[in-house]
Amino acid sequence: MGDRLATAFLGQRLTTPLVLPAGVIGMSFSSLKRAVESGAGMVTTKSFTIEPRAGHRGPVVAEFDGGLMNCMGLCNPGIDDGLKEITEFRRVCTAPVIVSVFGTTESEFATLARSVAGSEADFIELNLSCPNVGREFGGPIASSPKTVHAMTAAAKDESSIPVIAKLSPNTDDIAAVARAAVDAGADAISLINTLGPGMAIDIIAQKPVLSNLVGGVSGPSVKPIAVRSIYEVRKEVDVPIIGMGGVSTGEDAVELMMAGADVVGIGTAVYHRGPSVFRRVGEEIIDFLDRTGRNSVAEIDCLRISSCA
Repeated sequence: MGDRLATAFLGQRLTTPLVLPAGVIGMSFSSLKRAVESGAGMVTTKSFTIEPRAGHRGPVVAEFDGGLMNCMGLCNPGIDDGLKEITEFRRVCTAPVIVSVFGTTESEFATLARSVAGSEADFIELNLSCPNVGREFGGPIASSPKTVHAMTAAAKDESSIPVIAKLSPNTDDIAAVARAAVDAGADAISLINTLGPGMAIDIIAQKPVLSNLVGGVSGPSVKPIAVRSIYEVRKEVDVPIIGMGGVSTGEDAVELMMAGADVVGIGTAVYHRGPSVFRRVGEEIIDFLDRTGRNSVAEIDCLRISSCA
């Protein structure tokens, strides 16, 4: 693919604008390495909490015609063991890595940020948007600009590396939430996390499919919401955006970039098609560049809808 897909993100060079989002193919360094070898330009870990978390009992994933629902419940080994995987990853791979973290208080986010800043991670992503724990904590943190500002500021105060705020579509004004994060010091925005939660019922078993009853919705059905959310946030803030939500093809990726994303995450499509989807989507982006007479992904910036509206 040469350098046609190469781009920059917060001072780091990415070989492609395609990103592995948090929690898609495990948490081991070998999983992250496999994504890079398959064409991802940057990878994100599963969300780590201060202490290990078992998550919800199975089943935790359900397929439907428009994508997936999941209720993983933020299962993870805890920040200390999680960062050991980053050390191993860095020994075998130079691609930029984002460590995702989840907390429920300003103090927790500050502690997590301090730990990540002392590791070999390039960026820290604040998971402010997980819908699978909403009933425990009163809804996604990212539904409140005030709370987002407080959590982001707490992490930023303790972090010597760039901070990314991951936002939820489950809010009345995602642009206002993004503005609150940036005003608190966020260096970039990541959106969208899963929508919902939603629910599916097995009509033969006569019970909900997911053990947790409900789960976050992802996949092709959420792409229009992702495009709209990215567009609104891009008009509000001038920091890099990691856009994601329903990306399965190169054309999907270009659409999110036209809406305002600088780089694009591929999540549910990895579940359906395996890590090789990164390479295929990259090839399809190059096909778009060829068909439209453009040399590189940098030229897609000129096509942003927000600059014309």
